[in-house]
Amino acid sequence: MRIPAPFPAALSYPFGIMKLFLSFLFVLQVVACGTSFVHAADTPANALLVLAKHDGTVAIVDPSSLQVIARIPVGKDPHEVIASSDGKLAYVSNYGFGAYNTLAVVDLVAQKALPAIDLGALRGPHGLTFVGGKAWFTAEGAKAIGRYDPASKSVDWILGTGQNRTHMIYVSPEMRLIATTNVSSGTLSIIEKTDAGVAGQGRPLDAPGGDWNETVVKVGNGPEGFDVSPDGKEIWVANAGDGTVSIIDIASKRVTQTLEANVGGANRLRFTPDGKLAVISALRGPDVTVIDSATRKILQRIAVGHGAAGIVMQPDGVRAFVACSPDGYVAVIDLHSMKVVGRIEAGQDPDGLAWASRSGTDESRR
Repeated sequence: MRIPAPFPAALSYPFGIMKLFLSFLFVLQVVACGTSFVHAADTPANALLVLAKHDGTVAIVDPSSLQVIARIPVGKDPHEVIASSDGKLAYVSNYGFGAYNTLAVVDLVAQKALPAIDLGALRGPHGLTFVGGKAWFTAEGAKAIGRYDPASKSVDWILGTGQNRTHMIYVSPEMRLIATTNVSSGTLSIIEKTDAGVAGQGRPLDAPGGDWNETVVKVGNGPEGFDVSPDGKEIWVANAGDGTVSIIDIASKRVTQTLEANVGGANRLRFTPDGKLAVISALRGPDVTVIDSATRKILQRIAVGHGAAGIVMQPDGVRAFVACSPDGYVAVIDLHSMKVVGRIEAGQDPDGLAWASRSGTDESRR
């Protein structure tokens, strides 16, 4: 058997051909092994977390370079993500409109998935926050909210809301006030802990159990995203069904004003850390809406693509990160110039966002 030029004559025999083939395989193996030993960069002390729903992953992003440094699988239909106060773990809700009942867990330092948390009958987990060393979550399928304690590795507290599609959640730092939107009921629940049954028994006020009072406040149609003002006095609720924003006075538990913001399909609402601006995303619109919280007037509509979902604020208030789900990227907005200054390609159908900080402060909610 002869091998035509330009192969050397030494390879004109079957043994030579085999030797060339084995050498080629060896080169491929070296390249493959070399690639497998290339490690991702370390997780920065301050990191942006981005869920890609279609991919079933969470991306760890370096916010300074806007580069993805790791992607970790987090199970089916991930919707929301939150980081622990020390920035070492992330919790992800596997939603599925009640089809699933788990929280995925990620070690952000080692950049690997940990065993998921089985929530049992608490199906459809969605909204998440991390307060007091514990992960709090909504469970739409159970019309409830719950709390997971990493120390005991158990759900140590559950409270029913009696409302339909209990969706997003806020817990105050002292864990005595909880707020949650109920999408299909068109309400917001304000849940407050009382001293009854706790202080009288010498138990700490943050202990499981005790008595809670729920006030159900009627807002607009389809409330989803909401936020509590940094001064703790108001709750702003974005109503997807009618494009309005309901402003609730926490002390009186009443809607004091309804803004005709024209944010149909509103998905999330976040205050800047100084409370001066409220930023609203909309799945059915091309813009992110920015409202002056003092004047209640729209300052800007910022074009970001074909729809937007999750929002997280950089802790210093300089930038906002907005998940543009239909377009497959995260838009980076400069809150001084009110312009998009960058994009992050973090996976297909990005949605939930969170900030993970190992600085020792709980900055994960914003």
